[in-house]
Amino acid sequence: MYGDPFAERLFEVEISRRNFLKKGGIFLVGIGLGSSIFSLFNGDKKPNVDKTLLREAMFYKKLDKGLVQCEVCFRGCVLKKEQRSFCRNKVNIDGRLYSLVHGRPSAIQLDPIEKEPAYHMFPGTEILCFGTAGCNFRCKFCQNWHLSQRSLDEMDRVYDLTPKDGVDLAIKKKIPTLSFTYNEPTSFYEYVYDMAKLAKANGLNILFHSNGSMNPEPLKELLKYTDAVTVDLKGFTEEFYKNTSSAMLAPVQRTLKIIREEKKWLEIVNLVIPGLNDNPDDIKKMCLWIKEHLSDDVPLHFSRFFPNYRLTNIPATPISTLEEAHQIARAAGLKYVTIGNVPGHKYNSTFCPQCQKRIIHRTHFQIIENNVKNGQCKFCGYPISGIW
Repeated sequence: MYGDPFAERLFEVEISRRNFLKKGGIFLVGIGLGSSIFSLFNGDKKPNVDKTLLREAMFYKKLDKGLVQCEVCFRGCVLKKEQRSFCRNKVNIDGRLYSLVHGRPSAIQLDPIEKEPAYHMFPGTEILCFGTAGCNFRCKFCQNWHLSQRSLDEMDRVYDLTPKDGVDLAIKKKIPTLSFTYNEPTSFYEYVYDMAKLAKANGLNILFHSNGSMNPEPLKELLKYTDAVTVDLKGFTEEFYKNTSSAMLAPVQRTLKIIREEKKWLEIVNLVIPGLNDNPDDIKKMCLWIKEHLSDDVPLHFSRFFPNYRLTNIPATPISTLEEAHQIARAAGLKYVTIGNVPGHKYNSTFCPQCQKRIIHRTHFQIIENNVKNGQCKFCGYPISGIW
């Protein structure tokens, strides 16, 4: 997931466990990190927790000698008692696996849906976004590293917000869609699942932005309560995934296929990093794979890299590189290809695959004009894939 280097509109909400207080048009109630759920961690980072106040993990198995194995992602962490998972958010307490971040987000923000990016889902609407500490990847280029590459006890700010609180907030503020983003939703799976299930029961939409690393069973269970997913396809070689993210490409490809098989709306983001994943041949292979194994109507967003975290030595992506990637994707037969993090660029907008007219005019995250009417191009009537 990529933060935005340009102006963003902050909607920060701090929620108490008992009530909402209204101040200045938004809810603002301070609550500190210390709570009855857990105390600060000691020097060896072993949590001192009251397990009766934690959410037990949904997908794991108990092994011999008090060991447990998390089964929510491809890593399959095997944990001894008091040991934490790779994502930092699961802990083995007395032979059971618990989530440390359920109801404990570190980021709550109102964003335009275009920021996700989700360009073919309710354009011009707002999403209420949630993020926590932790991630099951170690991306050297992460622009939200202050969340994803920290554990809960390292966070500057943590809020008490139950799944019901989150849904109630969206309903009260008349926000149609909840999004789980900023850090990897796989690492706070139970929180996402519980809020998504409750949200769908209350008529809200669910979107999440993922690195695509969930195992099939938990993914399919979550997709029952999901409308759309934005997935980061970070590159198209196992070498790139291993060297820059300590991860694997194959599970991401599997996830992308499952999302399409389950008939959920899918958009893909490729952050183009100079010298690392910008090889034109690899980009072509990626685009042809998307067309063959997913569909030619899956939107592909090429996003501009800016120096951050552990890759401050690499310059921002040349716009010409993004334009070349755009040309490769269109030549491969993908219908909806955009360029992101370049405000004002022509291909920040969406064009009709048939008449080639601009059907959604964007400047960065702002919708200037929307010419998709009843799911069709206003000019020629061509059906535009998405959730309108």
